[in-house]
Amino acid sequence: MSFPPRYRAKSRVDLSGEESRAKAVAVATELFATAGFKGTSVAAVAARTGLSQSGLLHHFPSKAALLAAVLEERDREDGDFLTGTTTPPLGWAAFDSLTALVARNSTRPHLVGLFVRLAAEGTEPSHPAHAWVQQHYASMRTWLAEAVRTGQKSGEIAADAPVETLVRTTIAVIDGLQQQWLLQPEDVAMAAEFEAFTDTLRARWSTVDAG
Repeated sequence: MSFPPRYRAKSRVDLSGEESRAKAVAVATELFATAGFKGTSVAAVAARTGLSQSGLLHHFPSKAALLAAVLEERDREDGDFLTGTTTPPLGWAAFDSLTALVARNSTRPHLVGLFVRLAAEGTEPSHPAHAWVQQHYASMRTWLAEAVRTGQKSGEIAADAPVETLVRTTIAVIDGLQQQWLLQPEDVAMAAEFEAFTDTLRARWSTVDAG
């Protein structure tokens, strides 16, 4: 029996295309992390993916489009991890989620390397990742600021806590630890040191009855 196209299971061609696309994103992630955007060629990604250049460009019409797919995948993974599947973490729970993310990142050096390199390269307005880097930091600041303000309203974070200072300092500590960890992974206990930082925030800005 023949089914209308929308009811048919995915063909081998469809599955092969999805698998090739996913493999290309994984390969590009590693190459962008080690060689940067400018140092990575479409030919290198295609060769390691097992595709011809034209085959790779069928999925991603340009190197910038490939970078966009890499960044989209990173955002999706980290966003799902931070917010969870139920209600977003608020108050100090948001800092707990960040601590868990830092711990998770300590097992993913290629992704940490990707972010550190692109965050540096992306300060150039002409870089393809420039808008993404700006949006990344804007989203992080908004998310964490809302979590802190919610914690203030609920009474677990002191009302006079400087929200913007807490937010920017926290993000800066994460970035700094990641960069130092990449340089000296054996000397930097990234997750433990970030947790120690958040403990100092709690000691200063938790309310007396926060537990």
